[in-house]
This record gives sequence, C-alpha cells and structure tokens, in this order.
Amino acid sequence: MADRESIGVGLMGLGVVGSGVARTLVEKNRALAEEIGCRLALKKILVRDLSKPRAVSLESPLFTLDPQQILSDPAIQIVIEVIGGEQPAAAFIKQALLNGKYVVTANKEVIAKHGPELMEIAQQNGVSLLYEASVGGGIPLLLPLKQGLPANEISAIYAIINGTTNYILTKMSAEGLSFPTALKQAQELGYAEPDAANDIEGIDAAYKLAILATAAFHTIVRPEDVFRQGIARLAEHDFRYAKELDYEIKLLAIAKKVNGAIEVRVHPAFVPTDFLLAKVSGVYNAIQIEGDLVGKVLFYGEGAGSLPTSSAIVADVIAAAKSVIQQRELGAKGLSRSARSPLIASHSPFLALAIKPISELQTRYYLRMSVADSPGVLAQIARALGDRSISISSVIQKETDTDAQTAEIVIMTHPAREEFMRQALEEMEKLPVVKEICNLIRVEG
Repeated sequence: MADRESIGVGLMGLGVVGSGVARTLVEKNRALAEEIGCRLALKKILVRDLSKPRAVSLESPLFTLDPQQILSDPAIQIVIEVIGGEQPAAAFIKQALLNGKYVVTANKEVIAKHGPELMEIAQQNGVSLLYEASVGGGIPLLLPLKQGLPANEISAIYAIINGTTNYILTKMSAEGLSFPTALKQAQELGYAEPDAANDIEGIDAAYKLAILATAAFHTIVRPEDVFRQGIARLAEHDFRYAKELDYEIKLLAIAKKVNGAIEVRVHPAFVPTDFLLAKVSGVYNAIQIEGDLVGKVLFYGEGAGSLPTSSAIVADVIAAAKSVIQQRELGAKGLSRSARSPLIASHSPFLALAIKPISELQTRYYLRMSVADSPGVLAQIARALGDRSISISSVIQKETDTDAQTAEIVIMTHPAREEFMRQALEEMEKLPVVKEICNLIRVEG
C-alpha cells in the first residue's frame, strides 16, 4: 500500500447503525486501507450524551456534543450521517456539502424529501452525496440501478421494502394471527418500534419508493407524490380468502412508467402465489426491477439492521475515499478545486415527467363486504359496478350470521379504473342491503 496521507472521517450518530459503522471502521481499518490505498482516520463522533454506555469500545476524546467539530473541521473529508429523521440531519448534510465534504447517509427521509437539492449542492462543491443504505439496507440496489443498468429503460419496480410490515403480514398469513397480535409480536421482537406508524401506514416504504423512482426514471419523485395506504385494515378473513384464491397479501411499493408518466404507489396487494415476491417472508426485502434489455431482475436480502446497513454505508465510504484520493492527485498536478470533478457523479440531469394520479390506475380489485342475507342483493351490487363498466370475475359467499341475517361476500373484478371503483363503492355504501364495506384490496399480476 502506498504511503499516503490519511482521510479524516466524522460520524454523526452512534445508535444501532452508527455503532455498527464505527465498529467496522475500527476493526477492519487495515483491510479498508488496503482496499482504498489510504488509511481512514475516525476523527470525531457526534453523540447526544457523553456519559451513555456504548455498544462499541472507543476512546472518549472521539466523542463530541458539538456538530461543528465535524462539519467545520478541515481535517475531516468524509461525513457519515446516521442520526435519522429530517432535522437536524438535513441541515447537517447541507452544511457538510457546502464545506466541501463528501457525505454518506442512510437517511431515507432526508434523501426522499431533499435529495435532488442536496445532490445539486454536492455537484456545485465538487463532492458527492452517497446514500446506498437509504433503501434496502445492505442490499446493493441504487448503485446497480445507476451503474449496472444504465443502458436499460426501466419500465417498472415492484418492491417489498419494509421488513416490519412484511413480518406482520407473514405471521397473519402463515399463523392466522390478527393484525394487533402480529404487530405486538413484532414489537416484542424488536422488529417494530413502540410507535410503528411509519411502518404500518406505509410512510417508510413511500420514502424508499420515492428514492428508487427518482433514480430509476431520472425524474424527481417526492414522498407526497406517492399514493400510500397502510396495512391496519387487513383482517384474518382477507388472508383466508387470499389463500382460497391462490394469492398472498403483501405491502407492495410499485413504480411504473406508463405512456411517459410515472405511477408511484404503496399499498397492500394480492400477489399470485407463484410470483417471486409472494414468497418473500419475515423481515426480508425484495426489489424486482424490469428493464427493456435485462428483463426482470430481483434483489433480495435483509433490508435493515446494524450489520447489513453498515455494509452499505462502508461501501459508500470506500467510494468516497477513492474519490478524495483522486482529487488530491489532481490537486497535486496544479488543478484548481473547481476543475476537479469527483470520481462519483452526484446525479444526471432530471427529466420533467408527470406523476399519474391514483384515480387513473387500472387494475383488478378484491372487495369484501357484509350484506343482507336476502334475495336480489348481488343484483344491486352488480348494477352499481356495471354502471361504471366494472365487470365481476368471481363471487364467494361463505360467512353467514343467521341471527343478524347478514352474509359476507367477496367479489373479484376484472381490470377497472380506480376512480370508477371509488364511485361504485360510494353508491354501494348507500344501498340498504350493504351493511359494511369491509375491505378493498388491489390485485397485482
């Protein structure tokens, strides 16, 4: 290994992921130096409490409560942000980039909301923003999209990108658990936070899908562009009917390019059991990407956790360090900083593609409802659907309550437009024979 000046690294955050990153940088320092051609020197670590016990053994002078000891230190060339949340993380990343530092982050919320602006700042300051760990944890995903598939025109992404919800749905499907019971089990095992709203309401998946869609389609997709529906309304009955119809229920994140516009949505979906995504169980993630040249490719692995996420972060640190070395060599040849472009490009120009509203979605639907157990009910429901050109594929009636004189029916439709389906639901809810619309789930494949 050539004898070169070391590269200074500042770590912002020492939680579960930050501890994994710090341990990797310390324990694998020699191997990383051989790979990079230069030693990484961990200079400072931003923490909230200096007295808190740590999961990794580090020298106390490394710790600081002052973010400026990292952001304003000229001896630090790479900043790793693993604080989480939108603020102050976004402000820290922006300042680091403005100060000419490379930034590596796992922060999906910041990248989803501010990524394009921060990438522009990075480019203007001759550095890069790297965020492989923001989607899929340790699964190599964004780099293959940018460097492995650039010759492809990406047409669609189908993804299971939230391990917490996939664990809950797996338990509900395999063991017949109710949603509250499966959620409680996930919380007890540490797969779900005490406040699991970000997961079960699809917010986490929407952030990740916005990042994926932006990278795949070279257009800015914001979290608010993503239609989002969570899993809390799913019941044991839905999983029982899904199995009978040869489907699994998954929280899917879907991005498609349709007639020059982008369709982005996160919601529970019926997935045929012979599809690869239907077989993804527990806390695992899977992302299927469809390109015009490569066809369908599937990325699969653990989407979260200290070690998988640390793997992606440290890979980005290695890439950033190699770019720092390249810029030093160019500087040694007399080139000014403005003339030195980073080894890693921040982004290519974004296209101005429209986002399709969910009302224009065309898909099949599963509809479960409680109705009066009397003649003529199905005819009234079929009329409400037929008036909007929605045809019925199949009907199941099994559950009856003789005391209440009600029955539960399940309808599977042929492909229909979302706005027409919504109109039909509004009309059906007004029918005296319809007691409750229990659930509406979109059908993929």
